[in-house]
Amino acid sequence: MTSVQSPPKLSLTEFLELPETKPASEYINGQIYQKPMPKGKHSRLQIRLATQINHVGEPDRIASAFTELRCTFGGRSIVPDIAVFSWQRIPVDADGEIENNFEIYPDWTIEILSPNQSPIRVIDNILFCLDRGTELGWLIDPQERMIMVLKPEKQPEIKRGEETLPVLNLLKDWQISVQDVFSWLSLN
Repeated sequence: MTSVQSPPKLSLTEFLELPETKPASEYINGQIYQKPMPKGKHSRLQIRLATQINHVGEPDRIASAFTELRCTFGGRSIVPDIAVFSWQRIPVDADGEIENNFEIYPDWTIEILSPNQSPIRVIDNILFCLDRGTELGWLIDPQERMIMVLKPEKQPEIKRGEETLPVLNLLKDWQISVQDVFSWLSLN
């Protein structure tokens, strides 16, 4: 993420009134940070993983994955690459349709590291989510072919190769390995 010039004490309300940017900007501790433009590997992993999660979670109304969804809670406004919500927590309007604004933390937050992106800032957002109720965080590193798994009050774990990845508790019957995730990068 690169810092964008902003007033030193911009409020969250003022930030939310600004026009959206492409790629998305996030509000963290009074500052605006623009996420990097996704590249090919990032984009491929994001769409395939979200599709897989929805394939497993949506038919029985267990969970749903959203890509690039702004989540505003706890004084921050962040845009995880993938935000997964248990079905009963998905905000709906009076007509029973999905709300546009999600003012809650995701149950599972997934970030895919882009070239030249600060891993510390991304990990900080995942930890912020975990401190506020998120059950699971993944940081996917396409360059290293590793996935960091973060859970509340536990040491991070690095998963690689054929290791099975933990998923949202509601999706416990679904199994996916690090190898499965990175296999989506090959078009052979």
